[in-house]
Amino acid sequence: MTSTIAARRLINSDLVVEYPLVTIEDGRISQIESLNAAAYERVQATYSFCEATLVPTYVDIHIHGCAGHDVMEADSKALKAIGFYLSSRGVGAYFPTTVTSPTDETLRSLTGLAAEIRRWAEAADHGATPLGIHLEGPFLSHLKRGVHTEALLEVPSVSLFDRFWQAAEGQIRLMTIAPELPGAAELIAHATALGVRCSMGHSDARVCEAEAAFVAGARSATHTFNAMRAIDHREPGLAAYVLDKRSLFAEIICDGIHVDPLMVRLFFKAKERDRIILVTDGMSATGMPDGTYMLGDMKVEVHDGRCTSDGVLAGSVLTLDRGVQNLMNFTGANLETAVAAASRNPSRLMGIDDSWGSLEEGRAANITVLSPSAGVIQTFLSGRSMIA
Repeated sequence: MTSTIAARRLINSDLVVEYPLVTIEDGRISQIESLNAAAYERVQATYSFCEATLVPTYVDIHIHGCAGHDVMEADSKALKAIGFYLSSRGVGAYFPTTVTSPTDETLRSLTGLAAEIRRWAEAADHGATPLGIHLEGPFLSHLKRGVHTEALLEVPSVSLFDRFWQAAEGQIRLMTIAPELPGAAELIAHATALGVRCSMGHSDARVCEAEAAFVAGARSATHTFNAMRAIDHREPGLAAYVLDKRSLFAEIICDGIHVDPLMVRLFFKAKERDRIILVTDGMSATGMPDGTYMLGDMKVEVHDGRCTSDGVLAGSVLTLDRGVQNLMNFTGANLETAVAAASRNPSRLMGIDDSWGSLEEGRAANITVLSPSAGVIQTFLSGRSMIA
């Protein structure tokens, strides 16, 4: 089956194509043409978006749920609802993220998520695709645990991680870990050897401890500034290390609640543009009315965009398309940079940039259509239109 999409422009990394005509055959991009204005006016495309911009679908590497469902439910109903909601917000792929829970509950969720990831690969349901699991907890700092249940936190353990790894059938792709904990460097090296990306977070680490984790293999930071030792001029701490380490990727929750816009601007000035990763840390309340929702086994109150459990921030209701808009509004970043932070950069960190994060001939037609204000008009997954 062949279809075509015409738009005002197309962004692929730093390349902007004016008046693109994208031809899709059997779910893949077979051709990207650049028309002139006159040819564009005459073209008869299957889909035409006269003032819109085509960009790669977004990739959320840190999300706990949305649309009333938590990824820890780990069943088809939950992941279908999550996948379809995410696709309506321009997201093509995501990494369902766990929360610290009793070991047996974590093992159950990992087993269920692995089965869903395998099922999705065999028969895609055409919502956003779960590509692997982000293990957030239990190897976190007691001092910087956020809302993670203190009694359930664990000292980094290769043997416990291996139990998680086996339950997940090797589908753990990202792990948040506090690098200052005993055994952290050993576990980071072990997980890295298995292909897991390790991210420093929920941590009170000093610079020397962060550097030891980087040497062991850690390559990212989890929700920079949140649940992290703050910057001090005599003891810079993990947050300062994240800003200073040029090759380190760094997540940020750009909702204006988790991080003040001024700090987002400082972050943007300090970090390399290709190392900034927008995430949502979204929870089940995303896309839902204010009220009481669950994050794992914790009750979270949601009011006016703020999610709290016993007064502590507990995830967000941010969507990645809104994060892109906020990054532009807070920092003056152009659309190309903001889109890359939600698509190309997370794909590069996760080693999936051969399939995700750019629009090129021969790749799957995973395309998000943006309005002039960067709102999502429509999403195409493998060339199939999703309703926004």
